[in-house]
Amino acid sequence: MGSDAIVTDNALDYGDALPDGGALLGLDLGTKTIGVATCDASWRFATAGKTITRSKFTKDCGKLREIVTERSVRGLVVGLPRNMDGSEGPRAQASRAYARNLAQALDLPVLLWDERWSTSSAESAMIGQDMSRAKRAEKIDSHAAAVILQGAIDTLAGGGF
Repeated sequence: MGSDAIVTDNALDYGDALPDGGALLGLDLGTKTIGVATCDASWRFATAGKTITRSKFTKDCGKLREIVTERSVRGLVVGLPRNMDGSEGPRAQASRAYARNLAQALDLPVLLWDERWSTSSAESAMIGQDMSRAKRAEKIDSHAAAVILQGAIDTLAGGGF
C-alpha cells in the first residue's frame, strides 16, 4: 500500500493526502450494485455515472480501476451507511472493509462519508425532475453516489472541516 492510500472519515486528513486536488470517484456500495459518480479536478460538481452490478471484489475492482485510469482519479469517497443515531452496524463495517481493500488495490486515499440521507435526497431530486419510477430504480445508486460525493467536495473545497 502506498503512503497516500489512507482510509479515513476525517475530511482534513483526506484533504492533506490530496494537496493538489484532482478528480474524485464517489461510490455508493449496495449489496447488489455499486453506484458511481465523478467530480471535476477542482471539486465543484459531482456527476452521477455508471451503476456497476456487484460481483467478486477483483472483478468490481477491475471495473473501478478502468474508471480511475480513464478519469485520472486521485481519490475515492465511499458512502458509510451509519444508523440514524450515528452508530455503525454490520453494513458500515462491511463498507469500511471494502474501502480498505480498494485503497490497497487502487493505491488511492479513501474518504468514508456519512451517507444516511443520500438515497432519499437522490430520489427526491429525481422525482423533482419528473423521472419515471423505472428510470429512478435504474439510476438511484449512481445518483446517491453523486449526493455522497457532492457533500464531501463541498466540505473539502470550502475548507469546512
